[in-house]
Amino acid sequence: MFWLELLLVLVILYYGARVGDVFLGLAGGLGVGILVFLFHIPPTSAPIDVMLIIMAVVLAASSLQVCGGLDFLVSLAEKILRKYPSHITILAPIVTYIFTFLAGTGHVIYSLLPVIQEVAKGYGVRPERPISIAVVASQQAITASPISAAMAAMVGFLTPLGIGMGTIMAICVPATFAGVLVGAASVYRKGAELKDDSEYQHRLKEGLIKVANLEKRDNRTFGFKEKLSVVLFLIGTVAIVLMGTFPELRPAFADTKGIVKAISMSQTIQIVMLTFSAIIVIACKPKISSILDCSVFRSGILAVVCAFGLCWMSDTFVNGQMAFIKENVSAYMNGNIIIFPILMFIVSALVTSQAATTMILMPLALAFGLPAYIMIGAWPAVNGYFFFPVAGQCIAGISFDDTGTTHIGKYVLNHSYMRPGIINVVVSVIVATLIGSSLF
Repeated sequence: MFWLELLLVLVILYYGARVGDVFLGLAGGLGVGILVFLFHIPPTSAPIDVMLIIMAVVLAASSLQVCGGLDFLVSLAEKILRKYPSHITILAPIVTYIFTFLAGTGHVIYSLLPVIQEVAKGYGVRPERPISIAVVASQQAITASPISAAMAAMVGFLTPLGIGMGTIMAICVPATFAGVLVGAASVYRKGAELKDDSEYQHRLKEGLIKVANLEKRDNRTFGFKEKLSVVLFLIGTVAIVLMGTFPELRPAFADTKGIVKAISMSQTIQIVMLTFSAIIVIACKPKISSILDCSVFRSGILAVVCAFGLCWMSDTFVNGQMAFIKENVSAYMNGNIIIFPILMFIVSALVTSQAATTMILMPLALAFGLPAYIMIGAWPAVNGYFFFPVAGQCIAGISFDDTGTTHIGKYVLNHSYMRPGIINVVVSVIVATLIGSSLF
C-alpha cells in the first residue's frame, strides 16, 4: 500500500505541476480526498500554522509594495548597477540576492532585468552572463530571506524540533551567498564576447536591437512615505530575526499548569508581521484595496493554497504510512545523505516553487528522522525551478535580452540558466551541509 499511495501522490503532483498555478494546491486537496475516502487513511490536521505564517508575511510584503517601498528598493539597485557597469556579471546577482533577501520575494527581478540588460549591452558585456546568474540568485535568496514564504514554511516545520530561524539563517545565508558567487564566476567568461556573437550581429543588422540607455531610465523621486515603509518593514524583519535567534526576547506566559513558556516562533512571526503590516498602512496611507490586487499578494495567496493542499496531502500520506517508513525507508535515507537534496531538486523542478517544494518534502524528512543538518543542508536544492526554463523569471530574462544571447537551446535543457543554476545549487548544498554538521 505504501508504494501504491506514493505513486498516487507522485501522479497528483505531476499533474498539478503540468496544469500549474492555483491548481497545484487544488490537486493536493484531491490527493487528500482520495487518501481519506478511498484508501481510508485518517487525515491529519491541515497545516494551519504554516498557512498563517505565510499569510502574515505576505500581508507585510504587500503593504510594502503598495506603499512604493518595493519600487524604492529597486531604484537603489538600479543606481548600484549603473554606477559600476564593468562589474555587472558579479554585481547583478549580488544585488538581486540582497534585494530578494530584504523583500522576501523574487518579484524584484522583473524590474531589474531591463536595467541589467541595458547596462551589460551598453558596455559590451554579453547580457547572458549577468542575466542568467541574476535570475538564479534572485530565487536562491528566498531560502535565506527571513520573510519569504519558503522560510515561513521551514520555520513552521523545524520550530517543534527546537530549531529557530536564527539557526536556519546562520546556515543558509552564507551557503546560498557562496553558491551565488561561485555561480557568477562560472559564467564570467561564458560564450563569445558580445561584439563577436553571430546572433547579436545578425539582430544588429536587422535593426532588432534597441540602443542601450546608459542613463537612468526615469526621474521618479521617492518621498518620505515610500522610504518610511521600507524602514518599518526592515524593523519588523530584524525583530523577527532577533526573536528567532534569542528566544528569551519573546514574551513568556504561564500555562494552565503554571509552567512559564515563551510564545512559539510561529506565533511571533504572525504577530510581528501583522503588527507591522498595520503600522505601515497607518503611517503611509496607501489605497487599502490595492493590497489585495498587487502581485506580491497574489503570489503569496498561491503559496497559502499550495500549503493547504500539498502540505496536507503529504502529511496525511506520511502519517498513514509512518510504521512502514520508519521500518524500511528511514535507515536508507540516513545512510545516503545525497538522496534528499536530489529529491528536493527534482520536485522543485516540477513545481517551480520553493515554498511548495518545502511543504511537500519536509513532512517526509521529519518522518524519515533525518538529522537537522541534512534537512537544512539540502534545503537550498529547492531552487531547481530553472532546470526546465519555463518559470516566469526564466522567460522574462530571455524576453528582455534583445541581443539573443540569453536563450533556450536546441535541446531545451542546454539553456542559459543551466550552468550557473546547477553550480549554485551544488555549492549551496555542500556549504550548508558542512556548516550544519558543525552546528549540530
